[in-house]
Amino acid sequence: MKRRDFLATAGAATAALGGCSGASTPPADDSAATAVKSSSDATPNADKPEVKLYVGTQRGPTAAKMLQFVKRHGVDHICGFPPSPPYPKRGHWTVEELEKTRETCEANGITLDMVALPFLSSSHIDREKRGAIMLGKSPERDRDIDDIHKMTEACAKAGIPAWKYNMSLLGVLRTERTPGRGGSSYSTWKLKQAKADPELTRAGRVNEEMALERMQYFVERVIPVCEEHKIRAACHLHDPGTPPGGFQGIERLLGNFEGVKKFIALSDSPYHGLNLCLGSMMENLQNPNEEIHEVIRYFGNKKRIFNIHFRNMIGKRGDFQEVYLDNGDVDMLQVMRTLVEVGYEYMVMPDHVPRHGDDPGGLQAFAHSYGYIEALISAVKTYG
Repeated sequence: MKRRDFLATAGAATAALGGCSGASTPPADDSAATAVKSSSDATPNADKPEVKLYVGTQRGPTAAKMLQFVKRHGVDHICGFPPSPPYPKRGHWTVEELEKTRETCEANGITLDMVALPFLSSSHIDREKRGAIMLGKSPERDRDIDDIHKMTEACAKAGIPAWKYNMSLLGVLRTERTPGRGGSSYSTWKLKQAKADPELTRAGRVNEEMALERMQYFVERVIPVCEEHKIRAACHLHDPGTPPGGFQGIERLLGNFEGVKKFIALSDSPYHGLNLCLGSMMENLQNPNEEIHEVIRYFGNKKRIFNIHFRNMIGKRGDFQEVYLDNGDVDMLQVMRTLVEVGYEYMVMPDHVPRHGDDPGGLQAFAHSYGYIEALISAVKTYG
């Protein structure tokens, strides 16, 4: 979405956006100035929808310094990262460890909405120490599933309502970064330039049917325990999808809309859902700006979206760049409206952000994202 279009639509939200996206820069021409002026005359929508969603983050570590940083930028909710358990001596968190993480958040005015499991992350299987679940390897996967049962119970006792995870073998696939605005660089994927090195991972060849069988084994054992303890389990999508025949021998079931539908259909429990990464899904579509709304409505109307990763991109499946929220191909205000339309009621958080040498750790880029998301939420609340 172009900056002037956002300003014309957002009205009262421009103040929130200004500190993060450079809104103090003089308009490039008279039409931009007119757009800003006309926004002050906009009339709030009397029939505006109820907005339940809110800005969140998954920035770590979950310690006072980072918590104060996000709090300063208007973020009151996070997905936290409790200390990693001392694997292999112990492969799960204790209730005390989770309570301490929650108390640290609350001491800094932050609500701990969710935690990220200490394994089943987005790492590549050749670097993963605990890959038995996605390798379909028993009895090791049963041991890991038992640790997840223990963490689910511990989350319930510690008052943490959800955890998120990733069922990945390839991690996040990218080619060489490309230049971005202001000297930044963008994370980029160009399938035609990608080289499978090595040709196969230690997982060997895994097609979508095999992947679905392993996911079903997991879901059938884990989700009933989540339902028993009323803990939502949010699965991240694959980033990006792979071409027909796979990449490094692996086809990615969660790298396309139809595959994610099959995954969700594995259980009708309301505790089986998605960490719906909009960036990952948009990067798996041919026409992201139009097609992303069908995805949100499909899973949102089923109430299977438990967390949102909110990022913009330029391009399409097989050839894209991850950019700032305000300079991609996708109208993020319309995306926010669709999330509100389906009654989504949890965190909307930035995920990948552009890099710059003057911005170690991406703090500036994340601050920009927090402000932009807050402004979109304010715009929808005020104008519908």
